[in-house]
Amino acid sequence: MRALVMDEIAGPLSVRDVAAPAAPVGGVVVAVKATGLCRSDWHAWVGHDDIALPHVPGHELAGVVDAVGVGVERWKVGDRVTVPFVCGCGRCTWCRRGDAQVCPDQQQPGFTHWGSFAERVALHAADTNLVAIPDDVSFTAAAALGCRFATAFRALTARARLSAGEWVTIVGAGGVGLSAVMIAKALGARVVAVDRSERARQTAVRLGADHVVPAGDDVPARIRSLTDGGSHVSMDAVGSEQTCADAVLSLRRRGRHVQVGLLPSPTGLSPVPMARAIAWELDVLGSHGMAAVDYPAMLSLIERGDLRPQDLVEAVVSLDDAAALLPVLDRSSPAGMTLIDPSR
Repeated sequence: MRALVMDEIAGPLSVRDVAAPAAPVGGVVVAVKATGLCRSDWHAWVGHDDIALPHVPGHELAGVVDAVGVGVERWKVGDRVTVPFVCGCGRCTWCRRGDAQVCPDQQQPGFTHWGSFAERVALHAADTNLVAIPDDVSFTAAAALGCRFATAFRALTARARLSAGEWVTIVGAGGVGLSAVMIAKALGARVVAVDRSERARQTAVRLGADHVVPAGDDVPARIRSLTDGGSHVSMDAVGSEQTCADAVLSLRRRGRHVQVGLLPSPTGLSPVPMARAIAWELDVLGSHGMAAVDYPAMLSLIERGDLRPQDLVEAVVSLDDAAALLPVLDRSSPAGMTLIDPSR
C-alpha cells in the first residue's frame, strides 16, 4: 500500500509503498477513505511524542472495514466506520465505565502505531473503539470528527458544561477552535474567537462567533470589555504559554477553563496562571478526546443538521501534498481543516 512515511524526527517525509497491515487479534484493518491533517501530527513529526521510526502518522480517519481479526464480534468487512484518536483497551476500569479516552493501556493510531496517512490502517480493540458512520454522513464529515471536532464537543459539553446564554472564549480558530465555535453556537452560547489570522477570524464569524479578537492585543482586557467582566468558559485550542494565559485570564470570577491544545515544554511541566485560578476560584480542566460510547449524541446532532463538521473542511489533498504541508503546520494559518484522500 502507499503511505506517507517519516524516517527521522523533523526530517523529510516520503510517500512510498510499504507492507499492508494485518488485522490484529480483536482488531480490524480499515481502508482509509479520508483522514485529517492535524497539528497533533506535527507534534509527532517534530519529536514531542515518543514514536518508533520509521513511522506513518495520521489519527483522524474514516473508511471501510477491509479485514476482521480473531475475536471481533460487532464488525464485518464493508462496514463504514470511524474511530476516536484514543483507542481504549476495552478491559480496564476506565474503559468499562466508558472513559476509554483516559485508558492507561490506550493505543493511538499515528502515535503508538502506524496511522492513517496510508491506504489502510490497523485498529485495535474494535468492539470498544469503532463507531458506525450513518449512511447520510459522508466519509469527509466523519473523518473530521476523530480528534478535533469530537475533542471540542466533549470539552464544551462534558468537561466545561457550557450552557445556553453563557459567554465562551475560544483561543485559536484552527480545526479545534472552529469546531468549538460551531458547537458552542449550537448549544446557544455567545462566542468570542481569538486568532492571529484575519481569514480564520472571518471564518469564525461565518460560523456564528459574536465577536472576534486578534491575537497579540491585550486579549483578556478586550474580552472582559466585550463580555461585561469576562467569559464564563474559556478554551485554549492552540497550546502555548501565551494562548493558555490569554484564555485563563479572560475568565470572570469562578469561570471554567478547558485546556485542549497541548502544552509541550522542555521540563514536561505546563505553565498555567494558577495565581488567578486560586484567587478567583477558577476551574482548570483538561480534555483528551472522546470515547466511542459518547459519539451517538454528537452524531445525532450531525444527522439532524444542527452540527455540520463538513463545513469546516477547507481542502482535500493527496498524500504527496500532505508530505509538504505537515512540516509547516505550526506556521500555517488554515481557516478550517485539511483532509487527505489517500486514493489521490
